[in-house]
Amino acid sequence: MNIYVCVGSSCHLKGSYQIIELMKKALEDNGLTDQVNLSAAFCLGKCTHGVTIKVDDEIITGVSPETFPEIFQKYVLTPIKG
Repeated sequence: MNIYVCVGSSCHLKGSYQIIELMKKALEDNGLTDQVNLSAAFCLGKCTHGVTIKVDDEIITGVSPETFPEIFQKYVLTPIKG
């Protein structure tokens, strides 16, 4: 699985580096660091929708510390663990 977190200027201002740290910790806590490639992306084209991530080919917008747990569960844990 490949996960990209937008670090373009709009997402950066909305907290993309905090999302990267949350993602790193969640991957480590769930033992997924060897199954997931986490990378930064410079623009995913959804600048007005909050921090944007891309999980494989699916774009997810509005990622925040508050929405992160639900998004991680739905788009990362469920596909990997079934």
